[in-house]
Amino acid sequence: MGAFETISFRPEHCDGCNDCMIACARAKEQSDDVLHSRIQIVPAEGGFELAMCRQCGDPECVHNCPAAALSKDGESGVIDWDASKCVNCLLCTLGCTYGGIVYDAPAARVIKCDLCDGHPACVKACTHGALKFLTTARIYNEVGNLEDLFVPGLAGCQGCNTELIMRHAMRRIGPDAVVATPPGCIPGMGSVGYNGLTGTKVPVFHPLLTNTASMLTGVRRYYKRIGRNVKAVALAGDGGTADVGFQSLSGAAERGEEMLFICVDNEGYMNTGMQRSGCTPYGAWTSTTPVGERGRGKTQDAKNLPLLMVMHHCAYVATASTAFMEDLYDKLDRAIAASEHGFAYLHIYSPCTTGWRFPSDQNIEVARKAVQTNFVLLWEFDPQGGLRLTHPVDDPFPLAEYVKELGKYRHLSEEQIAHIEASVARNVSFVQGLAAGRPPTAAAA
Repeated sequence: MGAFETISFRPEHCDGCNDCMIACARAKEQSDDVLHSRIQIVPAEGGFELAMCRQCGDPECVHNCPAAALSKDGESGVIDWDASKCVNCLLCTLGCTYGGIVYDAPAARVIKCDLCDGHPACVKACTHGALKFLTTARIYNEVGNLEDLFVPGLAGCQGCNTELIMRHAMRRIGPDAVVATPPGCIPGMGSVGYNGLTGTKVPVFHPLLTNTASMLTGVRRYYKRIGRNVKAVALAGDGGTADVGFQSLSGAAERGEEMLFICVDNEGYMNTGMQRSGCTPYGAWTSTTPVGERGRGKTQDAKNLPLLMVMHHCAYVATASTAFMEDLYDKLDRAIAASEHGFAYLHIYSPCTTGWRFPSDQNIEVARKAVQTNFVLLWEFDPQGGLRLTHPVDDPFPLAEYVKELGKYRHLSEEQIAHIEASVARNVSFVQGLAAGRPPTAAAA
């Protein structure tokens, strides 16, 4: 049995409007009476809680049913209820921890969520983002049995998002690859190894910051010359990509070299003391943009490296985030395919718990809020289809929802926050214009 689709609940976004319950009652019983709803939003201290069938992997309700009226579908993961077998003993309701199967008195039978055949009405009705239908189970089912191409025990910081990116990316790329990891967090955590032992299960080398793309060019051309189709992959930080490494990156992209260049952007040189890079945003504290009597963080806006790569007419360019794994995997697949005939560039935003100063268990939440506030835009580009937004956020959360999470922004003044908000607005306008085929306006450029 693999992973299954499910509905997630984020109580901090729920206002108790009951729209989800009304939608469920209408879909299942053609009624506006929320008593018929398979989902119940329950008032709790300080907010709301969810009572709904979670389609448990080892469902207690199924075990408790003496008539075998409940069973778990091995394909969809949904717990099915057979009316012809049910004897209304209600033992199933006693075994459910989540209040997910209950007795509907007007209907004189038990009711439970069945995910509406993969199109939950409650999720569609929720306009606040409190309910979300998670379909990322397909990723686990597709790649869960593929080999992790990094050894256990890499020396990344606790909660390191970069290690997550490395393992996911190489699991999908596969073993027939050569990996370049220029100086930064990725080799620093042991991927190129210590004392003669490597932390990577495929050929890996440690180029200079300046020549990653040019060395991969030679690797790919050599293997192609001897008749082997080996994927040439770079796993590089933003410093080694946007700054000192940009000259070789730009040259390889301009020539259309057949490789996949993945930039893991943690907005600074985090491995060597948290110095600023070209991708460090305006106002951010780093060890070289300190905060004190005179300094108030970085005084320049971040370099928009993904858009610079679009201007190179690459075979594929995309931005991604580990908070949106389906989007990331779809782009990774397209980038791998594009690297077979041209230059593919994937820019993955990677919050750094150490350098950004936030608790390690909040990594994915920080990554999610960056997208929900439009601080980070998720899009993709290829020469045939142009630029497309893959996760547009038309009603973004206030930027304060993002910056308040991060210690590196704790010092920001109202003027600095206003500057960041204006920069975000310009970037959104610029990218939306490119996606719509409109020429950028002077204000957005």
